[in-house]
Amino acid sequence: MPAMQISRSITIEAPVDVVYQSILDFKEWPKWSPWLIAEPQCEVTYADDGKSYSWNGEFVGSGQMMVVDSRENESIHYDLQFLKPWKSFAKVAMLLEPVGSGTKVTWEMDSSLPFFMFFLKKMMEGFIGMDYERGLSMLKDLLETGEVPVKLEFGETEVQPITLFGRGSECAIKDMPRKMVADIDLIHDAACKNEFVPKGKMYTIYHKWDVANGRVRYTTGYPVDEVPATLPEGFVTEEIPQIKAFTSQLTGPYRHLGNAWAAGIMRSRNGAFKQSRKVHPFEVYDNDPTTVEENDLMTTVHFPIRRK
Repeated sequence: MPAMQISRSITIEAPVDVVYQSILDFKEWPKWSPWLIAEPQCEVTYADDGKSYSWNGEFVGSGQMMVVDSRENESIHYDLQFLKPWKSFAKVAMLLEPVGSGTKVTWEMDSSLPFFMFFLKKMMEGFIGMDYERGLSMLKDLLETGEVPVKLEFGETEVQPITLFGRGSECAIKDMPRKMVADIDLIHDAACKNEFVPKGKMYTIYHKWDVANGRVRYTTGYPVDEVPATLPEGFVTEEIPQIKAFTSQLTGPYRHLGNAWAAGIMRSRNGAFKQSRKVHPFEVYDNDPTTVEENDLMTTVHFPIRRK
């Protein structure tokens, strides 16, 4: 069976004993779990001592997890049993290392895929790795600030046709925040030079997520009523047709935006809606990061629905 190994780390500005106690008790996990945050209504049952739990959700599947070994302020090892969407078993560990006044947390998993899914190995390692990154980021917020600034809301909307004018880019997923900031600066510079007139909120269309190889291709831009006769170098136009879309809206910092995407993808995979293959998903930045607090930022991810 194809073996999978995943490891992700983050440094949290909190004492190692505080981090240890937080991750030892499963009753604390819903505050920062990358899966339970996506389905708050998921049925969860805990052991009295908080060292094991089981879950049964419509979108996150079902399974159980238990602490099998722990070394105070050093490590916790878990057995993880998935029951749905398919049965599998994994060994999971949280490793803690003091770093100055903080703690380096490493989340590891050793598992395997059913033999007939061997071709999905790299993609699954990529997706689970991203889940771990989302979870560690929320754990960091929780232990450093006392809260996880993530609120998710779901719905459907009718999207009217628009033309976008902006920048098309391809880069490593890890480089995307830096690359997108550079693209936005160039777009705003073009607007200041009257090379185009923006109409409404900024959009980003995601043409391809290559999770297995860590690459992304996207277009960021503004709606326009009129496309410039001559496009400035490096600029493109994109069309979004009239569509119905499932929406996953995040209220919170952009660094937690992956939670809105993951929650929408989970619902698509489990039949809540059928995603279109012809129209690429996109996100809309509903307010201005220069005028609102970071925790109040609102971003709506649109998953175009397949027409019947």
